[in-house]
Amino acid sequence: MALMDRVSDYASTDRPVLIAGERGTGKELIASRVHFLSPRWEKDYVRVNCAAFTERELDRELFGQTFMDGRADTNGRFFEADDGTLFLDAIELMPVRLQEKLMHTIEHGQVQATGELYNEEVNVRVVAATSLDLPSAVLRGTFRGDLLDRLAFHVITLPPLRARTEDIPALVDHFGRAVARDLGAKQFPGLTAEAHEALQDHPLPGNVRELKSIIARSTVQAFLDDESLTNPIDTLDFDPFDSPHRLRDTAPPPIAATAPIGTAPSLVQTETILPSTPVETAPSSESFTDRVMTFERRLIDEALRVTNDHQGKAAERLDLSYHQFRGLLRKHGLKK
Repeated sequence: MALMDRVSDYASTDRPVLIAGERGTGKELIASRVHFLSPRWEKDYVRVNCAAFTERELDRELFGQTFMDGRADTNGRFFEADDGTLFLDAIELMPVRLQEKLMHTIEHGQVQATGELYNEEVNVRVVAATSLDLPSAVLRGTFRGDLLDRLAFHVITLPPLRARTEDIPALVDHFGRAVARDLGAKQFPGLTAEAHEALQDHPLPGNVRELKSIIARSTVQAFLDDESLTNPIDTLDFDPFDSPHRLRDTAPPPIAATAPIGTAPSLVQTETILPSTPVETAPSSESFTDRVMTFERRLIDEALRVTNDHQGKAAERLDLSYHQFRGLLRKHGLKK
């Protein structure tokens, strides 16, 4: 695979690596691969999630703190990762003041702990991950361009799962076998052809992480129904909240139209959904069932038209689960 070859090549250069991709695409797995394929593989691999700390906490977590009142000093993660690799997840959420300290450390290989007067030398390779378009963040002024220049020596952009659907069957088998093994089942029976088709049609906005959850839930449910797990799984649990009694927001926010990154929210126009043609009264000769079918078909056609035939988004627009929407398509003979 070209992506894995590139990861292996970048691992050997000992330069910063920036990993970009949507949530759930496996950025942390790629970061660990960069470390363990590098000459530093025997040294420490230290992970820090920048989203998990306040600015002051993150400063102390990364760079350490020196106290003058007798309390024990704290060493930061840079010292812990000396001669190894420091993985900074959600780098886009690092406060601008700390971005400057990070830039200095990457540039000069020196760390200055809070309360300390002198810099200390460290030898750390930095690998960072983001789910944001950082060049656009630089234009907005929320991310330092000089830091991005240093982090982006190598950039690895991970494609979303919907762009590599050929990987789904192997991932299903991998996750399913792991769950079956944990359950004590002798085997993972796989999925029916219809379940595989439904999975291919599902948008999977959570990517690999969402797929793993879907397969885990569905395998556990199949095991609860039949502990032998002999028959291929034909029902997938895409939405654990799906219920006729589901709690719903009575006043959902308007759906914002697409706007360029950096546009102020108050300037974004909202999209109003209007039928392309007025709804005509059904002829009186039609039965009640025919009228319902005609109305359902209009709703389906309108939802697909507005969403450019994206079935997942059309289901959300009609306030239906994906399975309910697919059932309507089958009912009206529209399932491809």
